[in-house]
Amino acid sequence: MSQPSVAPDLDQLCINTIRTLSIDAVQQANSGHPGAPMGLAPAVYSLWRGFLRYDPEAPAWPNRDRFILSNGHASMLLYSTLFLAGVKELDANGNPTPNPAVPLDEIKRFRQLDSKTPGHPESHITTGVETTTGPLGQGVGNSVGMAIASKWLAANYNRPGFDLFNFNVYAMCGDGDLMEGVACEAASLAGHLRLDNLCWIYDHNSVTLDGPASWSFSEDVMTRFVGYGWNVTRVADANDLHWLARAYDSFLKTKGKPTLIVLDSHIGYGSPHKQDSYEAHGEPLGEAEIKLVKRNYGWPEDAKFLVPDGVVNHFREGLAKRGADLHLKWNQLFADYSKQFPDLAGQLNLMQRRALPANWDKDLPSFPADAKGVASRESSGKALNALAKNIPWLIGGSADLAKSNKTNLDFPGAGEFLPGEYAGRNVHYGVREHAMAAAMSGMALARLRPFGGTFFNFSDYNKPAIRLAALMELPVIYVFTHDSIGLGEDGPTHQPIEQLAALRAVPNLLVLRPGDANEVVEAYKVALQHTHGPVAMVLSRQAMPTLDRAKFAPASGVAKGAYVLSDAPAGKPEVILIGTGTELSLCVAAQEKLSADGIKVRVVSMPSWELFDRQDASYKESVLPSSVTARVSVEMASTFGWERHIGSKGTAIGMRSFGASAPLKDVLKKFGFTPENVVAAAKQLLGK
Repeated sequence: MSQPSVAPDLDQLCINTIRTLSIDAVQQANSGHPGAPMGLAPAVYSLWRGFLRYDPEAPAWPNRDRFILSNGHASMLLYSTLFLAGVKELDANGNPTPNPAVPLDEIKRFRQLDSKTPGHPESHITTGVETTTGPLGQGVGNSVGMAIASKWLAANYNRPGFDLFNFNVYAMCGDGDLMEGVACEAASLAGHLRLDNLCWIYDHNSVTLDGPASWSFSEDVMTRFVGYGWNVTRVADANDLHWLARAYDSFLKTKGKPTLIVLDSHIGYGSPHKQDSYEAHGEPLGEAEIKLVKRNYGWPEDAKFLVPDGVVNHFREGLAKRGADLHLKWNQLFADYSKQFPDLAGQLNLMQRRALPANWDKDLPSFPADAKGVASRESSGKALNALAKNIPWLIGGSADLAKSNKTNLDFPGAGEFLPGEYAGRNVHYGVREHAMAAAMSGMALARLRPFGGTFFNFSDYNKPAIRLAALMELPVIYVFTHDSIGLGEDGPTHQPIEQLAALRAVPNLLVLRPGDANEVVEAYKVALQHTHGPVAMVLSRQAMPTLDRAKFAPASGVAKGAYVLSDAPAGKPEVILIGTGTELSLCVAAQEKLSADGIKVRVVSMPSWELFDRQDASYKESVLPSSVTARVSVEMASTFGWERHIGSKGTAIGMRSFGASAPLKDVLKKFGFTPENVVAAAKQLLGK
C-alpha cells in the first residue's frame, strides 16, 4: 500500500491515522459515528502521547491516569487510540497478556457480533476501556467517582515519601453529555468537593443528532461551570496541538478546582462537504465522501485501514516510555512500601482482587427474637457499621438521607469525606441521586466497595447507572429504604409500587428484600461476597418482628434466595404462603390461624428471586413442590411477575394501584395486607 503523499509531520500523520481508521471502520460496518472521531482526534492524540500517565503494557496499573469517552458513540476514536497505543489485553485474572487489546483485525470487525469493538465501549469486553459508556452523562458521572477514589486512596494509603496514589481522571464529553441532568449533578458535586484531579474535555461542536445544537441548547456552559467552582479554559481551534498542550498544562497546574477544557471543534473536520454537518455525526460518510476526506488529509484515496510507517512507533514513544518509567518507579515504591507498611499493602492487594479481609464478618450482629422487632433499615445500619469496621475500603453515603437510610458510619475513625478532607468514609452526595449512582460505579471501577442510599421510590433516579453497573458486573451496593406503602402518611408520591418488578427485570442485578433483622445480616453476607454484579438491598422504614430462629429455619437460607421458613406437619402442605420483607410476618401470622383450623401450611421466605433462580431443580422443587398449586404470595408491591412462583392457580396479594396517604394501619387494611386477608385468600384457593 502506498504511503500518504503529504505527511507534514509525524504528529499530523498519527492524528490522521486515528481519523482514517475510524472512518474506514464505520464505513465497513455501515454503522456508527465518524464525525466526532474526526474532530476529536487531535485532542486525544495530544493527551495520550503527551500527558497521560499510562503504561500500555500494564493497563490495570492502580495509579494509571484514567481516560473516559463519555460521548461513547465516538467509540472508534477510543478503539483507534488503544490500537495505536499498543495496549495489552488482560486475562480473566486481570494480568497482562502478550496480545493487543484492540488488534487491527478487531477494528475491521467494528460493531460485529462478539467483536472487541462494540458500537459503544464496554469495559468488561475491551481492555483499556475504563468504563462502559454510551447513555450520555453517565461517563462523566463515573469520572467523578474515580476522582473521589483517587483522593480517598491518597488520603488513606499515601505516607511521607510514598506517594502511591495521585492519578488524574480525564473525561471526553460533548454537548449531549452536558445537557443531561446526571452530568449537571456530577459537575456540581465535583466542584463542591474541589476535585482538582478531574478534567472534562468538552467537544463544543454545536451539533446534535437532530441538527444544530442551537435548536435546543443556548446556555453559557463556561459561565455555568465557573459557577460550579471549576477552572474553565478554552481552545479556540481543536486542531491546534500547541494550545491543546497549554490547556492540559493548565489543568495540571490548577489546585483546588476541577478543570473544564472547552474545545471549539468541527464535526467531521477535514470533510470538505460535511464539515459542521450533523450528517457526519450519526452515519457513515459514504465511499465518495471518504475519498474526498482522504484527499484532504493527503491520504491514498483507496487505502483502507492504512497505518503508515512510523506512526505506531511515534505514538508509543511518548506514551509507552513515560508510562513504563512511571510504572516501574511505582512498582519499586510499592515494594518498599510493602516492607514498611505490610498491613496497608495487604489491604491494597486485596482491594485490587476484589477480595475480602480475613474475619470480615466477625462482628456482624445477631438479633434475638422480638415480636415488635426493628425496621430492616435499622438492622441494615448496624450490619453496615460492623462490616465497615473490618473492610477498610467499604465506603458510602446517601443522597442527603443518611439518617433515614441508616447509611452513616458512626464508629470512631469513620470520618467524613469533605472538600479538601478526603480520608473519611461517609460521602455526602447531597440531593443528587443520579450523580451518586454514577459516581459509585466510578468508585467501584477504582476497586473501592461503595454503597449508597436513598428511598426505594427514588431508585428510578438511580436506574440508568444501576443498569450500566449490572452490564459492567460492578459490585456496587444500593441501600433502598422506605420500601413500600408501609411508610404511610407520605403518600403515593413516595410509596414504591413498580420498583421491585423493574429492578428484578435488570439482568445481573441481585435484588434482596430480607424479612427480618437476621435475614438482613445474611443478605449483607451475600452482598459482600457477590463481586461480579451490583446488589439492591430493599429495606423497610417500619418495624418487622424478629423471628425466633429456634422455632423457624435459620436465616442462612437467604443465600439460596428462598427457603422453607416454617413447614406443615410431615412436610406435606396443602397451601404455601410466600412472603418477602415486612410481609413475611403476615405469612407467619396467617399460618398460625390456618393451622388452628386444621389446614396444613408451609411458609416460604423469598428475599431474592435471582438467587432462587440459580438453585438446581431439586432444591427449587423441595421449596415449592409442583404438586402444591395452592400458593399465595404476599408483597406490598406490584404483583407483576409473581405468576412464575405461584403458578396459574395461585393468588398474589399485592398492589394493583398506587398507594395512599394515611396512618400505617389504615393503609395496610385498605390494601389487604393483614393476616386475615392472607387467611381468606388461602381458604378460597382450597375451597374452604
